Order: sequence, then structure tokens, then C-alpha cells
Amino acid sequence: MVTGAGRGIGAAVARRLAADGLDLVLTFVDDRASCERVAADARAAGRRCEAVQGDVADERHVLAAFAAADALGRLTLLVNNAGIVQTPSRVADMSADRVARMMAVNVVGTILCAREAVRRMSTSSGGSGGAIVNVSSAAARLGSPGEWADYAASKGAVDTFTLGLAREVAAEGVRVNAVRPGLTVTEAHARSGRPDRLDRMAPLIPMGRAAEVEEVAAAVAWLCSDEASYVTGALLDVSGGR
Repeated sequence: MVTGAGRGIGAAVARRLAADGLDLVLTFVDDRASCERVAADARAAGRRCEAVQGDVADERHVLAAFAAADALGRLTLLVNNAGIVQTPSRVADMSADRVARMMAVNVVGTILCAREAVRRMSTSSGGSGGAIVNVSSAAARLGSPGEWADYAASKGAVDTFTLGLAREVAAEGVRVNAVRPGLTVTEAHARSGRPDRLDRMAPLIPMGRAAEVEEVAAAVAWLCSDEASYVTGALLDVSGGR
């Protein structure tokens, strides 16, 4: 399962995992057309793929998505990619509703999906193991002052949750890791009101450019693979050295 798979990093991860031979369940919130295009690409690669609409902050939607995954067979992987970023703001100007929504999607949604994955994967409940990769952000350690401190805080929570869950289920055949992308070429910057952000921030990156989504997807795919069989509780930066 890949959550938030209709565009950006999630779409790239879904396409990469399909190319690696996996059947998929993809979730999206409102852009069905984009997610169906990703699903069509997975099917063209010879994989079974279902696109399921739902908000990861809503437990009912999470349960429905995992039911769709159950219909495809045994769940082996979860990529917790669904997340939001809102318009840039100083903390002094943030509403309670904004912060609550940020935490509901980025933190509560991540935990709910991980809970359902562990219930299916853990050897303690009859599963045969698996891997969870949480998509965090370099913002968790940079703080995003003056723009998205609430987003950075939500991703800091994802990092901490990753470490705790990894240690909780390590002996149950479930590996849990996080990828922390830095600036990445996606539509999110324009949607948040900063279409020039990548060009403006590029000089601050030691490698001098933003990441392509395929570069982040490659890191996710490695953590999903057997090549990372002894890796759990890792926070992998994909940030060009920043």
C-alpha cells in the first residue's frame, strides 16, 4: 500500500514498486484522475492495482483501504506517504484548526495506517513480516521557521514514531524506517503559494539542486527491499547534503 499516491513522491514510489513486481493499493483524497493514471501505469507493468479514495485522518477510510489491500492478498509493505502542507505562516498567525488538521493527517494518519499494517504483518498476530516506510521530511530537523513550523513539528513526530514502532515490532518480523526528503520537485510548492521556492532555495543545498521524485522513490524502494533486511529504525536523509 502507498498512501497519497496520486502525485509527487507517492506516485513515483508507486510506479517504482510496480516496476519492482509488487501488486498495489493506492490511496488518494480528491484527485481520482491522477491516481487512476498511476494505477494504469502499474497495470501496464503487469501488476494488480487498486485506487481507493480516502482521508488517512479518518479511521473509517483507513479501514476501507486496508480491506481493499486484503482482497489482493497478504500485505507486505506500507509506504506512509500521505501528508499535507499548508500556506506559509508564522506560528503567531496559525489557527488551531490549521494545526489540528496538519497533525491529524501527518501524524494521526501515519499512526493509524501503521497500526493496520502491523496487525497484518506481525508474526505475533499470525503474519509473516513486512516493512513500513514513513515519508518524513528534512524539515523535521530544520524547523521551517517563518513558513511551516507546524509541518516540521508533524514530521518530527513521524520520526519519533518511526523509532518507537521500529523497536516495538523488530522481533515480530516488521521493519520500520523513514525517508526524509529535502527540497523535491513536486507540485506542493505551487499549491502552497510558493511556486518559486525551489529556485530560491537551491543555493542553500550543497548539491545545488532539488531532488527529483524518482530519487526519493529509489530510497523508499531500497528500504522496502530485502537488501535492507537488517535496517530498522533508520531515518534516511535524501536532501542533497542540506
